[in-house]
Amino acid sequence: MSTAKTSAPQLPQLRTSSQQLSSSLNTLIANYSSTTPPRLKLIDSFLLFCLCSGVLQFAYRLGVSSYPYNAFLGGFGATVGQFVLLAGLRAQVAPGRDDEFKHVSQERAFADFCAASIVLHLFAYNFLG
Repeated sequence: MSTAKTSAPQLPQLRTSSQQLSSSLNTLIANYSSTTPPRLKLIDSFLLFCLCSGVLQFAYRLGVSSYPYNAFLGGFGATVGQFVLLAGLRAQVAPGRDDEFKHVSQERAFADFCAASIVLHLFAYNFLG
């Protein structure tokens, strides 16, 4: 009987906290879509793709098979490496970056990203055998 009395007051509190969470998420999405430049949105979508790809590769390895283990390591390593390179690129081209990256132009940051991506994928391809 006492559990029914204690759970009843928590129900309105859960509703208000879920409403607050929903309101916070709506505010976050509205601010992100209005203040983030399209170039960063593209990088963020590629980051999300790399994250989903890595999760799917790891889930496949756990759930189905890891038979060509070198293929898993090469693919997963390339995905993680690409994610890290993209995160670095995003940090270098984001607005307000002038304090940390004064000496690196956005074009130079993109060229470094492209060169490092090519080297990363050559290593991943070489690792596959």
